[in-house]
Amino acid sequence: MGADRGPELPLVLLGDDLDAPHVVRVAGGTAVLYTHRSPLKGGDAGNEDAAAALAYGDEAGALIVADGVGGHAVGDQASAGATQALCTAITEAGAAETDARRDLRDVVLDGFELANAAVSALPGGAATTLLVAELRDGSVRIHHAGDSQALVTGQRGRVKHQTTPHSPVGYAVEAGLLDEEAAMVHEDRHLVSNALGAADMHIEIGSPIPLAPRDTILLASDGLFDNLPLDEIVEIVRRGPLLRAVERLVHGARARMTGDAAPGKPDDLTVIAWRPGPVR
Repeated sequence: MGADRGPELPLVLLGDDLDAPHVVRVAGGTAVLYTHRSPLKGGDAGNEDAAAALAYGDEAGALIVADGVGGHAVGDQASAGATQALCTAITEAGAAETDARRDLRDVVLDGFELANAAVSALPGGAATTLLVAELRDGSVRIHHAGDSQALVTGQRGRVKHQTTPHSPVGYAVEAGLLDEEAAMVHEDRHLVSNALGAADMHIEIGSPIPLAPRDTILLASDGLFDNLPLDEIVEIVRRGPLLRAVERLVHGARARMTGDAAPGKPDDLTVIAWRPGPVR
């Protein structure tokens, strides 16, 4: 069973190793968050992922996933620093009176710039992905840099939106040069072409996506999408209790990481799922 955090916000997870998903109420819906280091990491090797859920007034909010780029120094500090900078920007702006409160989109974009500055100030060429779902007015808008991914799916399994990973393999799939099966085992799967901390970092800003009552929003680091194919992910999250869906995603991805079945790419794993309405 997950740990129900009730209405306690913000929930900020920086390099945590959760035993079970946490549940929070945010932006008129329910979010389930999970993060844990790779099952093959031992000793002092920590989780380089971070996640957060926070409100912006009574009916809006943001979900955040960051993944410190593997192979770079202080990946855990990069993901934590970026997440903290963005959360601070949103929390401070959200504390203003309603009639003086800035548009959440503008706050998120300013937060990206602050997060990029925080990561760039770290030593050793630190870098991290950053993925944000902006929730308000019955819609979601995705902002991202890097290869952490978001998708929106309906109850019947129709994918209404999926972000393109900012990576050579991600762009090849988008262009039709690789199919999903080949992409999941490609030797360059680990490469990222856009991240915070890079001099040419850019933010991809999506359009608002109207949400139906039973739609599900999913954000995750590549620890999920490198181990479970899209159709399996969608089949798990499209219906049934949201907490149970996240538990199944986590179990499936970690089993793939430690088993013999392909692709089996051990990595830190972070998942956030959100639906309108209360938790079941």
